[in-house]
Amino acid sequence: MRSWSIPAGRLFGVDIRIHLTFVALLIFVWATQSLTMGTAGAMRGVALVAIIFGCVVLHELGHALVARHSGLAVRSIILLPIGGVTLMEDAGPRDPAREIRIAVAGPLVNLAIALLSGAVILLFLPQVKLWARPLVHAGNLPRALFWGNVFLGGFNLLPAYPMDGGRVLRAIFAERMEYIRATRLAVTVGQGFAMLFIFLGVWNPWLMLIGFFLFVGAQLEDRSVVFQSVLESVRMEDVMLTGFSTLSPADTLEDALQKAVHTLQDDFPVVRGSDMVGVISKQRIVEALRRGGNGYVQSAMVRAFEIAQRSDSLASAFRRLGGRGLSMIPVVDQQRLVGIVTMQNLMHSMTLLAETRRLRRQQENE
Repeated sequence: MRSWSIPAGRLFGVDIRIHLTFVALLIFVWATQSLTMGTAGAMRGVALVAIIFGCVVLHELGHALVARHSGLAVRSIILLPIGGVTLMEDAGPRDPAREIRIAVAGPLVNLAIALLSGAVILLFLPQVKLWARPLVHAGNLPRALFWGNVFLGGFNLLPAYPMDGGRVLRAIFAERMEYIRATRLAVTVGQGFAMLFIFLGVWNPWLMLIGFFLFVGAQLEDRSVVFQSVLESVRMEDVMLTGFSTLSPADTLEDALQKAVHTLQDDFPVVRGSDMVGVISKQRIVEALRRGGNGYVQSAMVRAFEIAQRSDSLASAFRRLGGRGLSMIPVVDQQRLVGIVTMQNLMHSMTLLAETRRLRRQQENE
């Protein structure tokens, strides 16, 4: 998802990213409006895209706020023209009722905006002609604000995954079957809706564009859920580094840097006797040397760290590494340090593990 999106800052502590399909929408609107209305029309088309963008942001923030209230940590939001993808940290067993509450929050935000803007237009801006056609057009932005939110809220209630109605459908399926299977079934329904919209796009290019966005969103969500399921099935002992170097709190920073030069590790456990007392990275060693000259590892190491058991899932490691700003998680067995997991080696290990499992399946089939 990140490879097809660009960062757009943070809002309420949540990373906001814009999917490149928004750029496609901008180009489409600019091209169609400039042909019929010239440069001024193209600029109004850009303003229309900005309105849609703002509505999508508020839609996704509705999801995020309800998710936080339900005890889920929201990591980032990826904005699509038809809604978005809110990435949340998994917290324990799936709760279909909670998923439904989170899903319906976004459309309710859009319908509330439509209700408020419609009331303002009817009371103070009768010249806008709220019921005139075209309903969403760059030539009448106030009317586009109202109907854009009506369509965004109503469209997201369709049972077409990853639309919010599709998430409700997935939650209903998940009460009767395994979660991954429920997601795949909901994605299939969503892709069916996408192909229908693309077919109807023969008569209306906007429907074709919506179908394309819907298909892309379903693919993104499907990959995300499958990746999460893989993380849940992999144990820390499957990917941890067992051949690793350690440092002592009594080592000088210059000695530590010298040791670091001869290893590919970026992060090191700091061990006193048989006890782990901290962690330190190459970058931290270099910064400490530049700042205060040669000293001891003890003065520069990070004392706050977490440990994992060999049998913990890799998903828990991802949550800790990504959500808490950690660079390394020590793995222990009966209070003895037996390995480390770092973000540096994690993706490499996952690739090799996936290839190993694929080869094993091939051998079993033969």
